Amino acid sequence: MQLFTISLAPILILVIIILANSIRVLREYERGVVFRLGRLIGAKGPGLIILLPLIDRMVKVSLRTIPMDVPPQDVITKDNVSVKVNAVIYFRVLDPEKAVINVEDYLFATSQVAQTTLRSVMGQVELDELLSHREKLNLQIQEIIDHATDPWGIKVSTVEIKDVDLPAEMQRAMARQAEAERERRAKIIHADGEFESSKKLAEAAQVISTNPAAIQLRYLQTLAEISRENNSTTIFPIPIDLLRAFLHRDDG
Repeated sequence: MQLFTISLAPILILVIIILANSIRVLREYERGVVFRLGRLIGAKGPGLIILLPLIDRMVKVSLRTIPMDVPPQDVITKDNVSVKVNAVIYFRVLDPEKAVINVEDYLFATSQVAQTTLRSVMGQVELDELLSHREKLNLQIQEIIDHATDPWGIKVSTVEIKDVDLPAEMQRAMARQAEAERERRAKIIHADGEFESSKKLAEAAQVISTNPAAIQLRYLQTLAEISRENNSTTIFPIPIDLLRAFLHRDDG
């Protein structure tokens, strides 16, 4: 009896090992693509999955959204400017069976498609468009990558261009251009101010010219302002027209 018990121990251990390897528990966001003797059975899960020992093989696939960095790519824009551009893409597996059967490594394949698409799209636009129309380019890249990965059961939801590294000489040229643009706007604003000021002065001169007494009052006001702001002696010519009124009064 003891010999029989000892002989059963290895068998029980083997059964336990087989059962342990035959039972899989998949989370809510996981699916298991099961192959039986090399033939596709289907995608299983979530929950408890039982595989036939030595017959079934399961490939686990995550259905969660995956963020993937696209490494910096050397790009020559349409106007022959060399830049480095990197991006990030967000995608998820919609069909686990296609993701396993139709492509060897869907993560690596998606990364390669993203890199080539980024270089291709950036090479078709000019630098100004690359810097000022990122949202449009993001959408264009997203559509191309999504179309390329659709046979693999992958949905690309978002593409974002992260950084655009310009050569040092291009950065200096853009800084000079921005400074020149600021100076141009400042000169335009100053010219507009001078134009408005000249219009007001012309209107004031027209009003004063119709009333000689207004000229005299303005002259006296200027003298009063000078006396308040300057304590030194100031020689200021007095026009004869200002005294003519007083002279006529004495003659009368």
